[in-house]
Amino acid sequence: MDTKAVFAALYSVCEENATFFSGGGKGPQGDVARRLVETMKLIQEHARSLEPVVSGFAAVYHHFDFDPHIPANGYRSLVKLVRCCLLHIIQKGRYITANRHRIFFRAAHNAGEMEAYCNALCQLRALLYLAQRMLHDNSHGNLFFQDESGLSESFIREYSSMHKGCFYGRCLGFQFTPAIRPCLQTLAIGLVAFGENYKRHQSGIGVAASSFFNSGKYAIDPELRGAEFERITQNLDVHFWKSFWNITETEVLSSLASMTSTTVKVNRALSVPPMSFDLPLATNHKASVTIAPPLVHIGMAPIQMRLISYDLREGQDSEALLSLSRSEGGSISLSLGLKSKRLPPSPCLLIHFHGGGFVAQTSKSHEPYLKSWSQDLGVPILSVDYSLAPEAPFPRALEECFYAYCWALKNPHLLGWTGEKVCLAGDSAGGNLSVTVSMRAAAFGVRMPDGIVAAYPATLLTAYASPSRLLTLMDPLLPLSVLSKCLSAYAGSSPETETQIEKVSTLSMVKRDTALLLRDFRQGASNWIHSLLDSNRALASPSTAAEAPPGATDTVRKSISEASFSSPHADPPVPSETSEFPTRKLSVKSQTCQDLGSHNNSTSHNSSLLSERAPEDVNFYLAKDADPCISRDLSSVAIPPPAGEEGSELEHPREFPLGFEPLRSAQLAEMRLESSPVVKDPYCSPLLAPDSMLKGLPPVHIVACALDPMLDDSVMFAKRLRSIGQPVTLCVVDDLPHGFLSLSQLSRETREAANVCAGRIRAVFTQTDSPVEPRKHRKLERTDRGMSASTGDDDSLYICPIEEVELTEGIGAKIADGEGLVTAETQNNTDADDIGP
Repeated sequence: MDTKAVFAALYSVCEENATFFSGGGKGPQGDVARRLVETMKLIQEHARSLEPVVSGFAAVYHHFDFDPHIPANGYRSLVKLVRCCLLHIIQKGRYITANRHRIFFRAAHNAGEMEAYCNALCQLRALLYLAQRMLHDNSHGNLFFQDESGLSESFIREYSSMHKGCFYGRCLGFQFTPAIRPCLQTLAIGLVAFGENYKRHQSGIGVAASSFFNSGKYAIDPELRGAEFERITQNLDVHFWKSFWNITETEVLSSLASMTSTTVKVNRALSVPPMSFDLPLATNHKASVTIAPPLVHIGMAPIQMRLISYDLREGQDSEALLSLSRSEGGSISLSLGLKSKRLPPSPCLLIHFHGGGFVAQTSKSHEPYLKSWSQDLGVPILSVDYSLAPEAPFPRALEECFYAYCWALKNPHLLGWTGEKVCLAGDSAGGNLSVTVSMRAAAFGVRMPDGIVAAYPATLLTAYASPSRLLTLMDPLLPLSVLSKCLSAYAGSSPETETQIEKVSTLSMVKRDTALLLRDFRQGASNWIHSLLDSNRALASPSTAAEAPPGATDTVRKSISEASFSSPHADPPVPSETSEFPTRKLSVKSQTCQDLGSHNNSTSHNSSLLSERAPEDVNFYLAKDADPCISRDLSSVAIPPPAGEEGSELEHPREFPLGFEPLRSAQLAEMRLESSPVVKDPYCSPLLAPDSMLKGLPPVHIVACALDPMLDDSVMFAKRLRSIGQPVTLCVVDDLPHGFLSLSQLSRETREAANVCAGRIRAVFTQTDSPVEPRKHRKLERTDRGMSASTGDDDSLYICPIEEVELTEGIGAKIADGEGLVTAETQNNTDADDIGP
């Protein structure tokens, strides 16, 4: 992708439209025309400031890649987002140029579209400034800023006040593949409708009915949806997200998902009683270790699991297994009506840990792709329903997952498994648990799994800033405020119970439901009618905080261009806490990680996982000898903190150059920088683990998303493992959001990404060094073709997910659409023998 051609096309289309609507052409006059002219000029202003920054990043971001053949890191992702936004603006601008003479041209609608993308471009410009700060403050090759004060604190402070609604309205999901955007819009509409009825003390029917009628106004009015989405993500507690994400657990939705998913012979929920048992040691089968049931936080309780198998195998219908089955209120979970043939036990078993931010969902939400995996791989799958935070914070989930893993090793005959090969797999929070369970297995001395497959795992649960985590400003599935609430709940710093609601009688509940239902129906119908009759209403479009009158009157319809988002910025107080890690400069000659100290594996295994020793100096970054050329390249892009105005003393220094200020939100996010020693425990953040704990891990296969806020977690963890000689592969899928496995039934791209994960699991079972390369979509080139590591050219990997846009008329240069899935993979060749032929 030619960056100069993109900016040249943007300047051309904006200038041509600005000239036409300002009266230079035969265009209409009025408020809408003035809005379009102002927006086009402001877009050009942002673009002129962004062009040298984007070109500078394109020249240096290859220094942060895991491998020359895998161009992926947070800096690349930020540049990709800017390019996608520019291409959308070019496409919208050319549509306006081609249709502005027509009778049915909707000038107000198109003005709103351009204003939305202009606001998004302004916020992306702010993020690139913060990324330049990271280049200045971090040492070479590091993606995380190892300090919760300073830059990390500044990012959280800026996030709490920056306007985010523009990314949840008209621009929702602009960075992802087009096939997934309708799903994201449906989720956003459902979220805001659900949030409006949250804690109204209604019956289930009332909430469902009110949400249904409320959803209409959010579907019609994207600005209103964006404002409400921002309010919900910033202010509602973890219990709201727990309730919303668990909607997929309801009988109606789970039944619909089951009808459209693969039919399996065995799908049984198990409840394993908490009993101690012995397992032989891996190095000495004559000796054994006692595996005790989890006790922390909620005491002794049964461990919940789910056994899924496409074929019925010996032992899966045994009396011993049936005695462990638990009822889910469904019909039949074990299909034996036609006397299915029992196959011999499988030599392989997949143990799965589901995602959900440690606070929500169960194996039932992840059934669709697990059933597909069971069919494709021909193996039984044991998925663990671990206890969730905040009621059961760390390390309860880890203890239950480790107990389930050991129970499977002890009872292969009940699972239709011979006990030969076992693989751990998980997504997001489950990816974290897959790694930490293996670390605990090594500490106990029991058998290790044959491999780990972690999809977009969270390997660092601290508040350290990184380039990819800047994406939380716009990610519809993983906003920073939501992410911080989930991590706080897992760390035990979030309240366990929500505020109790008063009890009401059935009659009063019916009356209230009826009244609210009629009111919501009337309001939704009124908004719908007004939106049709008054489609040409004009909206003021101040672009910065300075242009908005401080006393602007609030209206029902909160547009992203209204002055409510341009209120003066007031930074919320952020407690400044001293980091437990030294803030000295890290030696560029140091190894990937300095040991925290000698790790004693003979300690009591029933003790708490929390380290009782004070955290020592941990350098989990990878830094090589300083190359003068690299230093010169980085210094040409990196910028120091901007100096404040003379004679002014501010509590918090400016984060942006003088003359620029991002859009500010009318309502600040309730966020505090909470530093808990729990999140720095190696069993909570495996990226912080010492070398001695990571060297015992089996081969690790990581599948990450290029547009995921957790991308840097995957890249840095893969670098970390490679640096200590551990076999590791990294695969990056493009244009898909965090959590794509749960969306695997919705599009071809998500299905193929799920197949990539299945291919990694198959590689563990077959011990192949090179998993089968997934089929590339049309119009996409291989990532290792036409790409120069020295120049950092990422055009073959990062392809903007919009329709083809011709950049230069008459030349024929085109930007291919991004409907495809691009993957790249590598493996530590020095340790290939450890994986097997």
